[in-house]
Amino acid sequence: MDPSATHSVANGAIEAVWRIESAKIVAGLARMTRDVGLAEELAQEALLAALEKWPGSGVPDNPGAWLMAAAKNRALDHFRHNKLIEAKHEEIGREAEEGFMPDFDAFENDIGDDLLRLIFTACHPVLSTEARAALTLKLLCGLTTDEIARAFLVPEPTVAQRIVRAKRTLAEARVPFEVPRGDELAARLASVLEVIYLVFNEGYSATAGDDWMRPALCEDALRLGRILAELAPNEPEAHGLVALMEIQASRLRARTGPSGEPILLMDQDRARWDHLLVRRGLAALARAEVLEREAGGSLGPYALQAAIAACHARALMYSETDWRRIVALYDALAQLLPSPVVDLNRAVAVTMAYGPEEGLALVDAIAAEPALRGYHLLPSVRGDFLEKLGRLDEARGEFERAASLTRNAREIRLLLDRAAALHPGLRVVK
Repeated sequence: MDPSATHSVANGAIEAVWRIESAKIVAGLARMTRDVGLAEELAQEALLAALEKWPGSGVPDNPGAWLMAAAKNRALDHFRHNKLIEAKHEEIGREAEEGFMPDFDAFENDIGDDLLRLIFTACHPVLSTEARAALTLKLLCGLTTDEIARAFLVPEPTVAQRIVRAKRTLAEARVPFEVPRGDELAARLASVLEVIYLVFNEGYSATAGDDWMRPALCEDALRLGRILAELAPNEPEAHGLVALMEIQASRLRARTGPSGEPILLMDQDRARWDHLLVRRGLAALARAEVLEREAGGSLGPYALQAAIAACHARALMYSETDWRRIVALYDALAQLLPSPVVDLNRAVAVTMAYGPEEGLALVDAIAAEPALRGYHLLPSVRGDFLEKLGRLDEARGEFERAASLTRNAREIRLLLDRAAALHPGLRVVK
């Protein structure tokens, strides 16, 4: 094989492995070092070693294990070279009495627990909510600061500063690398649920790249959500989030075609949905509803979104969807979680229930919201409404604008195809 082709294959393999394994490596290193920032630096060094060696030696049979071993060796080298074990023996001994000690021997064990510890560490109250989410998306998902900025609709330098300050704050505060218990768990649960939800969403609709979805992220988020629901069995929103993710994940196989092209909800073959996940999701939603009734409250944001997803899951065909019920659920969600994005989603439901004129009026009313500036789904939704109204030239312009705003290659192609289908020269004369 041509050397340049070999190099390209190796780099592609490295990128793919890194997407899958980076969070586990950082989590394991964080358990060893008790320093999230240092753990990420050491993991990056292992990645650089792979970039240097794999193009020449070939991709190892178990690339994840290779990266793990390289990262562990660099962690050990770090302690030796900086003489932390010898020069700070007294300090380390004192910290060991307080429960701190680099955990060298157990590095390869309990990877799942390490990921959960990493989330709770990154979601510690010493950090702002924005910093917690940004840091976890970077560490757990391997997203770049640009991708995180687009996900949060904020400038990239803002995200970069949040991440740097968050890692420094965690180190200075000597935050323990552990899953909290009791009251502390309850206090930090909301932030952790938010982060898991963001991770799942990144997997369900990737911010950037060549693939519309990143199923591995959905699987990680779902697994962590299930663990959290077991840790907090009486928390309705933990079960609500699990319900939402189970039902959404049930559609993953049906959301893409043979070549990876996106398939929208209305066009999906519902026989390809994973009905075991649907049943699990509906059971988790029922559990959340029971807990809320017992507590005398009403459904929270995650449970409401799960109820919306359940409306789709219960419909045998797209045309049988109970859109009026979905509008009512979005009304309740907007009361609990006011957001232009929630309003945009509600407008879609209103269009399906009552017609595109009403939906378009709602979208135009929120179009100037600063949070939606640069949000590609705004012109995408507006283009869909305009197409339904027969205003094809305007719809084509909106689809083209939406394509210019997204960084996901599959979504760009989908939007440009929709725009091209509305081109005057391509219209079918009846």
